[in-house]
Amino acid sequence: MLEIIKELIDLILHIDKHLLAFCTDYGNLTYLILFAIIFVETGFVVMPFLPGDSLLFAAGAMAATGCFDPLLLIGLLFVAAFLGDTVNYHIGKFIGVKAFSRDYRFIKKKHLLTTQAFYEKHGGKTIIIARFIPIVRTFAPFVAGIGTMSYRHFISYNLIGGFLWVASFIVLGYFFGNLPVVKSNFTLVIFAIIILSIMPPIIEFLKHRFGKKAESKKS
Repeated sequence: MLEIIKELIDLILHIDKHLLAFCTDYGNLTYLILFAIIFVETGFVVMPFLPGDSLLFAAGAMAATGCFDPLLLIGLLFVAAFLGDTVNYHIGKFIGVKAFSRDYRFIKKKHLLTTQAFYEKHGGKTIIIARFIPIVRTFAPFVAGIGTMSYRHFISYNLIGGFLWVASFIVLGYFFGNLPVVKSNFTLVIFAIIILSIMPPIIEFLKHRFGKKAESKKS
């Protein structure tokens, strides 16, 4: 297990080198590999740890070197993100509220409750906002499926959120990923992306926790 975790951390922090190796070894098949990773991260609630943001940024940087066609990359990975959230929504619809009853092996109740609180605060916009927040990104469509949001309502947020997420990170990678200062500190940049991505739920959690303490003191 520890070995798998180490390999995953290495993949995330040195994703540019891994992508370059894939591109060199597998050529156009790399598009399918990227499609599969984005689809699985967004489509299966048990896979919230896959490196979505950093992968898109690194793929954009690789596209600037000629490794990928940037427009094809955006289109293909947008489809992967859209289909992933769609599958996740329907899984949530199928499982229903019993998902909140206890911890499962790969589905933590605390992650569901955090996402539900986020959803209750931001409504349907959660599907768009959550695209930019790891963990919440994977659980948001699942919770939407469990809840009362109709698929007709969900699909519009899914389309907008999926496109904004994929396009923004690939474009950022394309234009900034190969700047000398970024390229020479790529691992730090990826680490910064991860930290910035997880800050909103951490802030939300702290506000919720200290808000509860303040209310208990008043009572």
